Amino acid sequence: MAKSKKPGWILWSEDEVKLLKKLFPRGRARQVSDQTGRTLAAVKQKAYTIGLKTKQMHLWSADEVELLKKLYPTETTKSIANKLGRSPDTVSRKAYSIGLKKINLPTPWSRQEEALLKKLFPDNSKRHIADRIGRSAPAIANKARKLGLKKAKRYPVWSRKELNLLKKLYPTRTAQELADKIGRNVQAVRLRIVKLGLKKRKEKVKG
Repeated sequence: MAKSKKPGWILWSEDEVKLLKKLFPRGRARQVSDQTGRTLAAVKQKAYTIGLKTKQMHLWSADEVELLKKLYPTETTKSIANKLGRSPDTVSRKAYSIGLKKINLPTPWSRQEEALLKKLFPDNSKRHIADRIGRSAPAIANKARKLGLKKAKRYPVWSRKELNLLKKLYPTRTAQELADKIGRNVQAVRLRIVKLGLKKRKEKVKG
């Protein structure tokens, strides 16, 4: 009966290494795995580490090829090599021979980029923000959605009647009173006051 599989990080005993040196060069890695209770990947990795070679090393099993296809696009070549018990060069050559390519994963956002996005998103176009941050417009939209960012509400254009009323009442009314009178929120009123450059009347000091 085969032993239960051991994690690959458990040190190899002298007897295990002797068995590996005896069987691996003959292409019997599977037998080493069965007798030591180690995974096939661990057996191949140990063989690679101590410089053992076999004429069958260049042959890839169907399972290895499937695993390579699954992992290669998103994992490092070194990581895949460790899992397969092969050298990184061997993995790279095999991937190239069957036309595998790496996926260009998106660069993580820095805190500075996120802060700038939060500041600019409400009142600027995605294209403008993309140019400022140095990312694509779709990337801006996707990140904004993940952060739950919203565009600032666009208020209707002020009518001439509203503007005249604002100018007339501003000197003697508070922003809240103006908002109630005109029918707009306080923020909109304050922004319009700033844009119009309105100033409160200074009361003359009686002498």
